[in-house]
This record gives sequence, structure tokens and C-alpha cells, in this order.
Amino acid sequence: QVPLAESGGGLVQAGGSLRLSCGVSGRTFSKSAMAWFRQAPGKEREFVAAINWSGGSTDYADSVKGRFTISRDNAKNTAYLQMNNLKPEDTAVYYCARHSRPAYYSRTYDSEGMYDYWGQGTQVTVSS
Repeated sequence: QVPLAESGGGLVQAGGSLRLSCGVSGRTFSKSAMAWFRQAPGKEREFVAAINWSGGSTDYADSVKGRFTISRDNAKNTAYLQMNNLKPEDTAVYYCARHSRPAYYSRTYDSEGMYDYWGQGTQVTVSS
């Protein structure tokens, strides 16, 4: 198993910032691409950001480009999502996930079905 655990969610005013963390157990973290997804009430889960195994390649949903930054620290087995200039529409449960097929990552980084391990989620609420 590769348990994932998110932390760092909370309530923040519009324009504020939060940093989410995703701790990963196991020895395969440094070889795995990671991503953040989110699910707002009444909506489907959607892709937010992804990062390859080394941290050298990142991708973002258009709705968060320029405001969110994904990063990782392989020595700490942790991935991060720095969220700045938050908006009420960013309110959602945020999930981190591990990509299951490194060879296909570049073409499938935003495909939910390609992620095999998921955290329990952390709530982010942005007030207007």
C-alpha cells in the first residue's frame, strides 16, 4: 500500500493563501508522479495540478495557472500545493493522488483514472 495523507486545508478569505501537503508512505514516492484534484459540492472531481517524479515538469488546470504552484520534496516523501490569491470558486475538497503509469504520465497527467492511490481529502473553504 501507498497511503497518502493530505493536510493544510482550512478557511481563508478571498485573496488569501494556503499550502496543502501530501505525505506519502513507502519507498516509491521519488519514482512517482503526483497530482492534486479537487471536488466542489455538487460537481465532479477535477484536475488541479500535477508534477513528475523529479519535479522538473509541472502542469496546471487553466483555472489555477498563475495562482497555484505544485512542488515536491523527495527527501521528505511530500508533495505540496501552494495556493495564492484564492477565490470563492476554489472552495472544494482537495485530494492528492499518485500516478500509476510513469511511462504514460506526460499524456495522462490530468486523467483521474490513471491515479491509483488517493488521500482522504482536505477541505478548503474560501469566503468572499
